[in-house]
Amino acid sequence: MNHRRLFALAAAAVAAGIATGPALAQQTIKLTAAAGHPPVFLWVKTVDEVLIPEVDKRLAAAGGKYKIEWTKAWGGTLLKLGSESKGVADGVADLAIVSTVFEAPKFPLQNVSYFTPFGSDDIGLVSRTIADLQRSVPAMGDAWTKNGLVYLGGMSLDTYHIWSKFPITKIEDLQGKKLAAPGPAANWVRGTGAVPVAGTLNSYYEDIKSGVSDGAVVFVTGAGAAKLHEVAPHITKVNFGAQFAGGVAVNKGRFDRLPPEVQKALREAGEAWQAAYAAAQSAAVDAVLKRMVDAGAKVGELSDAERKRWADALGPVARTWANDSQSKGLPANDVLNAYMATLSKAGTKLPRDWTK
Repeated sequence: MNHRRLFALAAAAVAAGIATGPALAQQTIKLTAAAGHPPVFLWVKTVDEVLIPEVDKRLAAAGGKYKIEWTKAWGGTLLKLGSESKGVADGVADLAIVSTVFEAPKFPLQNVSYFTPFGSDDIGLVSRTIADLQRSVPAMGDAWTKNGLVYLGGMSLDTYHIWSKFPITKIEDLQGKKLAAPGPAANWVRGTGAVPVAGTLNSYYEDIKSGVSDGAVVFVTGAGAAKLHEVAPHITKVNFGAQFAGGVAVNKGRFDRLPPEVQKALREAGEAWQAAYAAAQSAAVDAVLKRMVDAGAKVGELSDAERKRWADALGPVARTWANDSQSKGLPANDVLNAYMATLSKAGTKLPRDWTK
């Protein structure tokens, strides 16, 4: 083999190395994921066990050019409940579960379900309806962008009931009792004779145990994880309806700087998480309730007539919310009308028309 041939082969090898070298190099991107709730709650558990692995899986399937090095900060260790959106926007965390129910001033339209109690108990229906509204009502979808966030997927909670120290069969049983409720859900208690007390799943157990409250307005899977039946053994099925409570969001500046492959993986993983969470939440309800009953909890259910009495006893919750939001330039009437129309069309039996 002559010198020219050797030189040509060497040059080709060098060229091949230059061409393939960068393709073989893997770039590690550091991201911090946070939540105000601990992973005992399903929405955090599924972010840890579904969303994050889905991102990793998609990046690997795309050729492994990028890899995420995750730091996980659950249970309020980095971001406290109700401050997640600011923490992500400020860059304290890159990704977090934003609880819109506790950040109503920033996400007023997202809370439409909390201002229309006694709605549908169908988690999937509520989730799809809010998702459709966020796409069709610009002011609703833009709330995430305005707060420096990119929305990846949302979560709805199974229908709310009451866990209490005392049995409830009629509205009169609530007279003078203190019931803890999250954010706007306090409106479900006002007008019944009960006193609403601010609280969250992180505080309900100790509040009831210490007498700060006599019970809590909460949903089955959350109550089960918090073991509320141990301090409030009377479960009254009121069926306030499933509620949209928030979603997973990423810091917008951080997201915009990520490579397109990583952006795509995050968005697709967010959709996968939303579907997996909704299915897991729905599937868990009966089993969680059975465990509480097996542990000694007593379950009662309000009659349709009593639910209507309760609904009629409340003030114009939705109209007050809508009028206030409209005065701030938000299309709350459109959101309210569309939300109620969708529930009705789906066959939901509503004891009160909140649009009036």
